[in-house]
Amino acid sequence: MSMQNLLVIGQGDIGLPLTNKLASEGYDVTGLARSERHQYELVNDANFLQADALTLTAEQLQPFTHIAIIVTPDEYSTSGYHNSYLAISQHLATLAPQLTKLERVVFISSTGVYGQDNGEWIDEHAAPVTPARAASKVILQAEQALQQGFGKKAIIIRPSGIYGRERLMQLRKAREPQKEPVAASHWSNRIMDRDLVTIIANVLTTETPKPLYIATDYRPVTTLELGVWLSEQVGEVPPAIDDKKTSVTGKRLHSNIPLAWLDYADWQTGYRDILDYQASGH
Repeated sequence: MSMQNLLVIGQGDIGLPLTNKLASEGYDVTGLARSERHQYELVNDANFLQADALTLTAEQLQPFTHIAIIVTPDEYSTSGYHNSYLAISQHLATLAPQLTKLERVVFISSTGVYGQDNGEWIDEHAAPVTPARAASKVILQAEQALQQGFGKKAIIIRPSGIYGRERLMQLRKAREPQKEPVAASHWSNRIMDRDLVTIIANVLTTETPKPLYIATDYRPVTTLELGVWLSEQVGEVPPAIDDKKTSVTGKRLHSNIPLAWLDYADWQTGYRDILDYQASGH
């Protein structure tokens, strides 16, 4: 373990807790972000590098054996994704031949790269159908840039819909007395944010990772079932079914995350945790 020197590019809602977790577990880890260190609630044991990932040099990256890329675009537009996910991946790929100590690059992608939309089951062996969203196409290009630059050293993690104690969109919808009608058969998938942090930490530090992880829990759910269940939990009326949306849409993701890595193996466990947390006065 002492030989590993980890760099986490991006200190946002996932990158920051990941850096803190690794530091608290005794790893030599550096968090990278553009603002000054005091802007981030980093633990004392974590190192910090203030830099723009697009201007990183081979010299700056030379000490690191493992790099995680956890990007948040400045704006959620196609150009925003181009200037973050793709530009950073392409830049690092150009440096690959000079990074002689580097053993692993872990890229946090998205299950949005799967354009499948007829309720299909998708596992780690399924090839993505070209996604309709331009941003998802850009993320897929970023994956490919890293794979071309780093070969088998590039490991891809594709998270599904991230939720958590601060990520409450579905609960907010459930609490609305006047709800939009919901499609009867639209499939969706989720991962608790704290589980995602654990997954990335394990993929970074495990001896022999898989080339691709579908970071999702073990239970896909239709948005209707989720909406009805959450509405019942908060004592609100359930959503009505949208009669205009009759076809099966969305996708069902088959997780290849070891069950031991998950504290919240299905969405009900996760949302019960959030509701208990809120009930305790938070």
